[in-house]
Amino acid sequence: MNSLRRMLPITGGLLVPLLLAACGKPAADAYGNFETTEVTVSSEVPGRLLTQDAREGDTLRAGQAVALVDTTAPALDLREARARLEVAHAATRQARSRAAALEARLERARSEYARTQRLHADQAATVRQLEAARSDARALTHELRAARDQVTGSRKDADALEARIASLENRLSKSHVTNPLTGTVLTRIAEPGEFVQPGQPLYRIASLDTLELRAYVGEPQLPGVRVGEAARVRIDVNGARRTLRGRVSWVSPEAEFTPTRIQTRDERTDLVYAVKIRVPNQDGELKIGMPGEVVFGSPAADSTVADR
Repeated sequence: MNSLRRMLPITGGLLVPLLLAACGKPAADAYGNFETTEVTVSSEVPGRLLTQDAREGDTLRAGQAVALVDTTAPALDLREARARLEVAHAATRQARSRAAALEARLERARSEYARTQRLHADQAATVRQLEAARSDARALTHELRAARDQVTGSRKDADALEARIASLENRLSKSHVTNPLTGTVLTRIAEPGEFVQPGQPLYRIASLDTLELRAYVGEPQLPGVRVGEAARVRIDVNGARRTLRGRVSWVSPEAEFTPTRIQTRDERTDLVYAVKIRVPNQDGELKIGMPGEVVFGSPAADSTVADR
């Protein structure tokens, strides 16, 4: 009995791998935690937050209206800009009408000046008449130039107001916050009544249909890990071991020191490589931060099986 007890510390470390091998369950190649890409939805405009319908745990659709920032100030500015635009358009029309009338008068003045020049050459018109005709044509030329400048100025005013209107309309549209992707609300950050600034977070959301197990492998394991390769991921659910089918989606190109909370097959390896295994979360069993273990390479089996 004493000799058997002395053997247990020596053989105890081999019992688990042997038992797993006997049961057809290989030891895990890597360990890690599940994660997903979180999207932080922020306000794009300043103002008081009037409504906020994103609640933690809610499932939101892409494009769904979620929050509303006060639109009173931009709405009033938009009304004023539209009224000023009408005035600018009216001024443009008046300036164009005046310019058209001046063009007709100038054409007649030039014709009269040309006629007076001929008469003067035939000594049928005086120098005074010639100078008067020339002066009329010059004055109308200056008036026409000023009228055309007025048309250009009023058009520029209208263009500036149209740009201002477009900016205000864009701001009003951004006051209505829409959800960017279908997913589950993870954190509600801002509450109705708060004054928010552009870029201030309102809530965080993530798609939980598929999660990624971020695990770490040592350099000796790296040659056997390939992107697109099938893998088995094991998790604990209600005290039972459950195996899910996953696929390697990413392998880090750079080594890093082993994270303190992670263990690899060979704990003596100081540098490891991060890998990600995408796992469908059809039943919602996977949670962000949940631990899991992975065995690279998956036999032809059902995508989801329970260990017994």
